[in-house]
Amino acid sequence: MSKIEIIPVSGKKELKRFILLPERLHCGDPAYIAPLHMEREEALGPKNPFFGHAEAQFWLAVRDGRDVGRISAQIDKLALSLRPDAPGMFGMLAAEDDPEIFTALLDTARAWLRERGMTRMQGPFNLNINEETGALVDGFDTPPMLLMPHDRPYVGARLEGLGLVKAKDVFAYLYDTRVELPASVRRLLSRPLPPGVTVRPLDLKRIKEEIRNVTAIFNDAWANNWGFVPLTEAETDYLAKSLKPLLNPRMTSLVERDGEPVAFMIALPNLNEAIKGLDGKLLPFGWAKLLWRLKVAGVKTARVPLMGVRRAAAKDMIGSLLPYLMIDMVRREGLQMGFTHIELSWILEDNMPMRRMIESLDAKAYKTYRVYETAV
Repeated sequence: MSKIEIIPVSGKKELKRFILLPERLHCGDPAYIAPLHMEREEALGPKNPFFGHAEAQFWLAVRDGRDVGRISAQIDKLALSLRPDAPGMFGMLAAEDDPEIFTALLDTARAWLRERGMTRMQGPFNLNINEETGALVDGFDTPPMLLMPHDRPYVGARLEGLGLVKAKDVFAYLYDTRVELPASVRRLLSRPLPPGVTVRPLDLKRIKEEIRNVTAIFNDAWANNWGFVPLTEAETDYLAKSLKPLLNPRMTSLVERDGEPVAFMIALPNLNEAIKGLDGKLLPFGWAKLLWRLKVAGVKTARVPLMGVRRAAAKDMIGSLLPYLMIDMVRREGLQMGFTHIELSWILEDNMPMRRMIESLDAKAYKTYRVYETAV
């Protein structure tokens, strides 16, 4: 069999090949949804503020003049500033089902990280833990939601065959908003709010201030979690701008206590549902189809990619109430807007307080994503 050549992505031409490769690999996979090409170009380019605190390299695997795989390697300097032993990362992994291709790709990422002083490697991350996390290992029969990865079933097996081991699983929960809340939750929500506590939507007229609030709450809420890397204001501002067309105040909630923001939740319409079948293209007619699906036909699913409760609030009397308050607000508004299902993702496998809360709403863990690790 012909030799596999590993080519660094060094320009727009190679980046385009890098972006397009998964579409061929997933041909015939009914659950795969091609991301918008223009969105991927921006996310993998210098406009992404992730690259302001990280170093990365992308590669293509080529055999007989044909692209057969891709991978990235990343070093997050922000993570290293918090944890000097933080691992290097690999991601953007996609390849034909061939152990030689996987070996060549993983060896390339390992060598790049090792040359830069890393001793461990974790992934896949596209591009870090605050973006797409893990390889799909369960739930292949349903399409991914907005900003969630999707993989062929053989990917996890190939990684394990190369000696990578599980570092952590994360779950995506699917919540049917049409199902009546359990009696215990209804009783909890029927009680008057504690004095000084208010729940409101985000104020898009003060979006910069609201983004600062969201960033501060998120970074405080998740600071002690596995693999935590804080969101910078540049990253949340970038996310807000890129997702602004999807952001609807009715699908957000911010909890304040005595005027101080202590918790938030943001749900977004599942863009993947709207772009299915567009093959990543908005021209010549993709824009019209996308707008019609979002504004006229409507999408029926949404995802909560961001939420958090300040640790001080989580520990006191209202801590157990806040997530229910926010989910109920988003659920009620979502139902009025035609959303039948909301994905709550992702949730660490050992975050039992959050898992128990979500499961008390009869939400189901329907997808599992696995982060792998290995020495380099």
